[in-house]
Amino acid sequence: MKRLKLILLACPLVLLASCSFKGYKFNGASVDYSKTKTIQIADFPIRSSYVWGPMGPLFNNRLKDQFADHTKLIQVKRNGDMKIEGEITQYTQRNKAVTSEGTSAQTELSMTVNVRFTNTKNHAEDFEKQFTATSSYETTRSLNSVQEELVMQMTKDLVDQIFNATVANW
Repeated sequence: MKRLKLILLACPLVLLASCSFKGYKFNGASVDYSKTKTIQIADFPIRSSYVWGPMGPLFNNRLKDQFADHTKLIQVKRNGDMKIEGEITQYTQRNKAVTSEGTSAQTELSMTVNVRFTNTKNHAEDFEKQFTATSSYETTRSLNSVQEELVMQMTKDLVDQIFNATVANW
């Protein structure tokens, strides 16, 4: 009896995990692969006055990896069915919280990217917009000691936002 219950519970989960219909998958991407086969992802140059050297390559690699790992789209250098391009426009820090003595307790780091998305198979989905991610750290720590970790967190957040806006279409 217990075995039968286990099988009855497991079957729907297996079916749900393998389900896809009309290009929609439960991994987050909703691409009609019968029409859309390629994607062109340009490197995003840094246009911010304040920069951290590894930020550009970290962002660009993570963006390309996200589409490689979560879609069946083939990445091409030109003439993609979908095209993502843009630039890193802002990388700033500001005081976020103040102690009772009037000194800064937390600093917020933010990163903004401008994205231009073109879908040659459905131009109604084209857009240009900005995405921003933030992360905070205690001012008892130096920016140098937390910068890599925070930029990696913000990059992940930005890439998720871009992925959702371009191919998730929920």
